[in-house]
Amino acid sequence: MINLQNNDEVLARRYRIRLRGIDAPESAMPYGKESREELKKVVQGKQFTVLVYGEDQYGRCVGDVYCNDIFVQEMMLKKGMVWHYTAYDQRPELAQWEKEARAKRLGLWASRNPKEPWEWRKDQRNRRS
Repeated sequence: MINLQNNDEVLARRYRIRLRGIDAPESAMPYGKESREELKKVVQGKQFTVLVYGEDQYGRCVGDVYCNDIFVQEMMLKKGMVWHYTAYDQRPELAQWEKEARAKRLGLWASRNPKEPWEWRKDQRNRRS
C-alpha cells in the first residue's frame, strides 16, 4: 500500500511476466544481451497490456504482451531475438515468424548453429551436478 497525501491508498504490486510462447537466450549466451536490449526498447517506461494465461513454476505470470499495438512476441520472433518455445506453445503463427527470421538469417539466426536456451540451461545444470 502506498499512502498518498490526501489519505487515499493505492494497492501496488510488481509482477514478473514470462512472455508466452517464446524463449530468449540467457545473458551469457550469444545474443542474450541483444535480445534483452531489444525487449527493453519496446516496453521499458511504456504502458503495455498483458493477457495472462496462467502462472509458471517460478510464480511468474505467463502471458501475451502488447505495447503500442505491437504484439511483443511477434516482434521478437521476427527480429530473430528469440526461439518459438514449442514445448509450451504450438501456435502456428509463432512457428512461421521464427521460420521467416531463420530464412533471412536475422538476429541469432545469423549464427551457424545457435543453441536453444532450454538446452543451454540443461547443460549448465548438468555441469553443476
